[in-house]
Amino acid sequence: MSPSSHPSPEAGTARPTPDAAPLPLAGVRIADLSRVLAGPYATMLLADMGAEVVKVEQPGRGDDTRAWGPPYAEPTEEHRAAHSPGEAAYFLSVNRNKRSLAVDLKDPDGLAAVQDLCATSDVVIQNFRPGVIDRLGLDHARISERNPAVVYCSVSGFGPEHEPAGRPGFDIVVQAESGLMATTGPAEGPASKVGVALTDVLTGLNAAVGILGALMRARVTGRGEDISVSLINSTLSSLVNLTQQALVTGVEPARVGNAHTTIVPYQVFPTADAEIVVAAGNDALYQRLCAAIERPDLGEDPRYATNPERVAHREELVGELTRTLTSRSADHWMTALVDAGVPVGRVRGVLDALRTADAAGDDVLRTVDHPTAGLLEQVRAGFRMAGTPVPMTAPPLLGQHSEEILTELGLAPDRIAALVDRGAVHQTDVD
Repeated sequence: MSPSSHPSPEAGTARPTPDAAPLPLAGVRIADLSRVLAGPYATMLLADMGAEVVKVEQPGRGDDTRAWGPPYAEPTEEHRAAHSPGEAAYFLSVNRNKRSLAVDLKDPDGLAAVQDLCATSDVVIQNFRPGVIDRLGLDHARISERNPAVVYCSVSGFGPEHEPAGRPGFDIVVQAESGLMATTGPAEGPASKVGVALTDVLTGLNAAVGILGALMRARVTGRGEDISVSLINSTLSSLVNLTQQALVTGVEPARVGNAHTTIVPYQVFPTADAEIVVAAGNDALYQRLCAAIERPDLGEDPRYATNPERVAHREELVGELTRTLTSRSADHWMTALVDAGVPVGRVRGVLDALRTADAAGDDVLRTVDHPTAGLLEQVRAGFRMAGTPVPMTAPPLLGQHSEEILTELGLAPDRIAALVDRGAVHQTDVD
């Protein structure tokens, strides 16, 4: 991969250091044939570490999430007529630092170009329905024949061995099937889904981890890998202590709402004007809590001396804590508990949480210059590399880089023009 083919950081969006190291995945090319959330989230994380990600999309519609709106980031006045209604927030959330190649895989020449892209890439990631990828000649067996070192990752809802085969797996279905929904929600209420498509996010993280491990070995041995990642397995493994609790006891874990099954107090509490979370995760923190809220009697009561005792007497203790905490404001208790070293936080809305974290120095937000939406705020990845500034380029328009990528693959200008003329390739030109 040449330096000129790699997306460049937007000015003012990263915070470089004088001795910044090269990005860890610089020189790695990823052919991203995935759509929606899990695969694109994985490739965005890898792009944040410097990988060149070519996002392959269908002309006309592109990734499904381009149509998952409103809300949209509205186009600037100069682009309003050509790009109405704007770019879907869902698509924008997981596709930064990528280039878009819009090509019809039903066209023989278009398909051949994508086959060449995959064969010359370090990583291929896809989430096609079973059988489709084989018919396209983009399966692991055929790509690895041309490139034995390729790291190939397939993302699915229920995995290749799951019966019935090819079962579709949207997030809410997997939240139900995995036990995540059954363990979420109020104790006396219905099972609830988590507010974000968490099964997809967890799958994206697992895919990124598997790809990184396989890349390390491929660089040393030249041996590639065929990785399978599923929403169901990613979610089951993420339930950690709850799955082990169920296996140890043979009993379904109880649903406890905004509390914790095995730690008390570790939950939401009302105050005089807002809700806070108190997380006294051990006996020492519990004693600090009692002192900070001026309830030494609760610290001395033998019923609450240890966490197992507090779990056994949960209802009585939570009642006493609630009566005390509702006597003063959230600001009062936040100050008192932070000063005492007790883990505490406000229950915030998403926008409030973003602004608060950024103002506190957590360096959450970045601004990119989008081709049609103008200046656009984005949330950076959850990791930070102190000596390596992370690039931030705007999520691409559909087919924004089609001609550029096909040229890099060696297609002559007249062949590219012919593909565009017959609609097999879409190119969006940026003013």
